[in-house]
Amino acid sequence: MEAALRHYRAFLRQPGRYLDLCFPVSPHPESSLVDVANARDILQEALRSLPQPSRAELGLVVACLDAEFRRRTLPDPHAYRRLHRHGEWWHRRLYDGVFRW
Repeated sequence: MEAALRHYRAFLRQPGRYLDLCFPVSPHPESSLVDVANARDILQEALRSLPQPSRAELGLVVACLDAEFRRRTLPDPHAYRRLHRHGEWWHRRLYDGVFRW
């Protein structure tokens, strides 16, 4: 969970008004977190499994990051073509495939 939160924050610290999500390209264990949607999945699972006091605290942090994520990423009108299942809203944002951060 700590790595996921670190990657989510690092993604949002990038300069620029709009951000595109990146696909993971490396076999490194944390490379799946390069796709920040995967990092957000891990945070969602933590929110479901943590006890209430910790869930509330993490929930506040994630809610603030989510607001920034929604503001700085754009919806992908063609996301349904690449999603094998109906992913959460954070999987339905534009990807460009280039890892820059």
